[in-house]
Amino acid sequence: PVDLYVGGAEHAVLHLLYARFWHKVLFDLDLVPTPEPFQQLVHQGMILGSDGEKMSKSRGNVVNPDDIVQEYGADAMRMYEMFMGPLEAVKPWQTSQISGVVRFRDKVAALVARAAEGVEVGEETSRLRHQTVQKVTQQVDQLGFNTAIASMMVFANHLAALDGDVPREPVETLVLLVSPFAPHLGEEMWEKLGNTDSIAHATWPTFDEALTIESTVTLGIQVNGKVRGQVQLSPDASEDEAREAASSVDSVFKFIEGKEVKKFIYRP
Repeated sequence: PVDLYVGGAEHAVLHLLYARFWHKVLFDLDLVPTPEPFQQLVHQGMILGSDGEKMSKSRGNVVNPDDIVQEYGADAMRMYEMFMGPLEAVKPWQTSQISGVVRFRDKVAALVARAAEGVEVGEETSRLRHQTVQKVTQQVDQLGFNTAIASMMVFANHLAALDGDVPREPVETLVLLVSPFAPHLGEEMWEKLGNTDSIAHATWPTFDEALTIESTVTLGIQVNGKVRGQVQLSPDASEDEAREAASSVDSVFKFIEGKEVKKFIYRP
C-alpha cells in the first residue's frame, strides 16, 4: 500500500474512489495483501484568492506562480505556501506576507556569512539547537510545515542576535533543516560553508533528548486567584522548593506576610 496519499477533497469522488474500488477488487481476488490502498490520507486545504474566494479567471483573483517566482524566488514561494497555515486549512493568498519568509531566507544567508570555526557554542545556543532539531523533525513527520518553519525562524533569530562571529555547527544545522523547504538556498549555503558534496547526501541532524529539556521553567504565582508574580525553577523542583521560592518573591510576600497560607497548590 501507499504510505501517504495527499490530495484535495475535490479528488475524493474520482481518483480516490476509483483507486479504492480497484484495490478492493484486487484484494478480494487475493492479489494484494491489504484491504485499503493508502495507509494515511491527508486532504490539503485550498489556497483562495486574496479576496477569500476560490481563484478563478472570472473573478480576476488568480495568482500566477511564475510572477511570484520571478519577483521573490522559488524558495520564497515554496516556504510561504507552507508557512501560510496548517496543511489541511483553507487559506487566502496574501502576496504582501511573503516578505516574512524573504527576511528569514536572507537571514539564513547572512548567518552563513558570519559562521566561523573555533567559536564556542554557548549553553543556550546548544540547547536551542537540540530543541529546534527535535521540533522540526517531529513537525515534518506530522506534516506541520508551518510550525516547523516557525521553529527555524526562532533559532535563526537567536543566532542572529549573537555578537561577532557565529559558531559554524549551529549554522550548519540550520541550513540542513531549511534545505527541504528551500532547496536552492540550502544547496548554495551548504557549499558556502565549505562542503563539497551535495546537501542532498548529508545526514539529517540528530538531537540529544536530555538537551531538549529546559534547565529552568517559569511558573506563575497566584494568591487568592490572582497572579502576583513569577518564579524560575528547575523542572524537577520539589513542592517544598517551589513554596520557598514563591514565598521569597517580593510581590507575593507582601500578600502573605503575617498570614497563614491555608492551601498551597503546586503544579509543575
